[in-house]
Amino acid sequence: MRGKGRGPVRRRSRISLRSVRAMGISLLLASTSARAADRPAAFVDAAQVVSGLVVEMRYAGGHNFVGTPIDGYERPLCLLTRQAAQALGEVERDLRARGLGLKVYDCYRPVRAVANFVRWARDLRDVKRKAEFYPTVNKRDLFRLGYIAVQSGHSRGATVDLGLVTLADGRDLDMGTPFDTFGPRSWPGDTAVSVDARANRVLLAAAMRRRGFRPYVREWWHFTLRGEPFPGTYFDFPVR
Repeated sequence: MRGKGRGPVRRRSRISLRSVRAMGISLLLASTSARAADRPAAFVDAAQVVSGLVVEMRYAGGHNFVGTPIDGYERPLCLLTRQAAQALGEVERDLRARGLGLKVYDCYRPVRAVANFVRWARDLRDVKRKAEFYPTVNKRDLFRLGYIAVQSGHSRGATVDLGLVTLADGRDLDMGTPFDTFGPRSWPGDTAVSVDARANRVLLAAAMRRRGFRPYVREWWHFTLRGEPFPGTYFDFPVR
């Protein structure tokens, strides 16, 4: 009788311990999910910092190389770390004297959006946007050539894709290729584009470098802030 009496007590104890552990795990997951859903205080809406910034967030809509809105882009906002946004504001002030402004195409990019790109790139059957965005590149080579990667500096919050516009009428300056054209003609140093396009690329790169941004050798539009505040962190909160 004594043994039977102790048995249920031990079972209730084990069940209680498992329940407590399960509750702890659930609370941890809920907490992690909440943190992932919140914009960190270190990130700001760049349009609130950069005067006159033109925002055309391509991945929040369907005009992009995938052809659909991308995971994580719930609103067409340019989110950046405060340091990157402030540096971009200095670029804008420098360009204003020339009658020019900035148009951003992508800013902070959630990790889930990068995963969306990777899934798309691995589906070699989906080439419906090839003619516009990668006419001279085989889709199977996008990883090898560095146009698609499993991690993106955009997820750290200090990388921006952008071009130049005129302040008078908002006209895009000729940069040689449209944004997100995959191929050698989009390389900043490509000489196959027009003289005007080359000059505009040099102007953009010089303005960005002057305020601490470094360019990417295969995309005239891509710049990352030197000394970025989160060099090893890849965020996944949604753009909202």
